[in-house]
Amino acid sequence: MTTHETHDVAEAAELAEVTGAARADKVTGAIVVTGATGNVGRALVRMLHEAGAPVTAVARTVAETDVPAGVRAAPADLAEPAGLRAAFAGAEALFLLVAGEDPHGVLAEAKAAGIRRVVLLSSQGAGTRPEAYRHPRLFEEAVRESGLDRTILRSGGMATNAFAWAESIRARREAAAPFGDVGLPFVDPDDVAAVAAAALLGDDHLGATYTLTGPAPTTPRGRAAAIAAALGEPVRFTEQTVTEARELMSRFMPPPAVEGTLAILGEPTEEEQRPTPDVEHVLDRAPNSFADWAARNAPAFR
Repeated sequence: MTTHETHDVAEAAELAEVTGAARADKVTGAIVVTGATGNVGRALVRMLHEAGAPVTAVARTVAETDVPAGVRAAPADLAEPAGLRAAFAGAEALFLLVAGEDPHGVLAEAKAAGIRRVVLLSSQGAGTRPEAYRHPRLFEEAVRESGLDRTILRSGGMATNAFAWAESIRARREAAAPFGDVGLPFVDPDDVAAVAAAALLGDDHLGATYTLTGPAPTTPRGRAAAIAAALGEPVRFTEQTVTEARELMSRFMPPPAVEGTLAILGEPTEEEQRPTPDVEHVLDRAPNSFADWAARNAPAFR
């Protein structure tokens, strides 16, 4: 059995303990997971399926080959709410990403389909820097105004951001980032998925807003070292200038998000640097460390 397979077995057992097998039996309609091929969504689809819940996996290009056998794949785009009707049919719960520009339209389609519960994956920045993170705030407000049962998950920076280094580490054993010695408690997306699964399958988290972080702050330099340890080979860390980082981020992020992200990375508030107890509260265990994540994902950097 591989390390990854061992992790999946342990995770399935943990999820069964947290949510309870009987709770999965109470799910009569499907649970719709948007962003089902992403870092959180893919893990969430697997966890819900292993817990015995009927799952509909939604992404713009998802196919049956992208999901576990028995999971329904429904290609759809959150930017086009009317196109979600077929995916929402017969569902009772929704895992919602911050994507598209019309959360009210998406939630109206959800209510019309009979969905009663929504778990929103938002961002910690929605609470700490609302002006820079207006898009997540808009989704949070729409969810609160929807009248649906809801749980809001504000994720801190995710460990999978380190995949941005995958090509340079594979090719040159090099990682580059700004603010090399500023620490933030990055969270393992699998922990985010496990918390989402608990909120979708049980009633203990209705109305809650959780901020999800890892167990301790790690710096970019430290994260590169953790990947090096997982590989068993040195990785050279190079500190980018703010200008270099801004230019790279601007290729795939809007300007307000770029500036908000740079502010968090370079001058985090005390709240943004402080690990929260929310993952442990929901899962009854400490969150995974970045080193745990790096060990599990070392093949991506080889």
